[in-house]
Amino acid sequence: MSNRIDYAKASPEGYKAFGGVYVTIQKSGLPKQLIDLVYLRVSQINGCAYCIDMHSRDLLKNGLTVDKLVLVPVWRDAGDVFSTRERSALAWAETVTRVAETGIPDSDYEAAAAEFGDKELADLTYAIGLMNAFNRFGIGFRSTPAAAGKA
Repeated sequence: MSNRIDYAKASPEGYKAFGGVYVTIQKSGLPKQLIDLVYLRVSQINGCAYCIDMHSRDLLKNGLTVDKLVLVPVWRDAGDVFSTRERSALAWAETVTRVAETGIPDSDYEAAAAEFGDKELADLTYAIGLMNAFNRFGIGFRSTPAAAGKA
């Protein structure tokens, strides 16, 4: 894989605007680990190697166990490894990320709204949208994962 352009350098104002959304999400009150799990799951769905690598490393650095990390793609079958709140966030991340397929049915919304307040759900959805955008940058411009630089 080779980089195409450095989009942050090519359009610093656009990058700064996305960075502002990132900072807002970090200040939202949602737990960092929950947001990072959502970032990872969205990146797995979209197949962004750079983002999968980065968010896996962030989660491990911040105390997530390897046992839990490896089960993120199959969280539905992981029993009690993920909390109710984490399962709800991951389900919402999947339905929003796959919007063209799911249409985000009322049942998915109702399940998420039962677990998260209005502001939390809005912030969680901003996080999902942000990661979907960053995945498109990472894949579109072939950002190199940290692990690939160590080969």
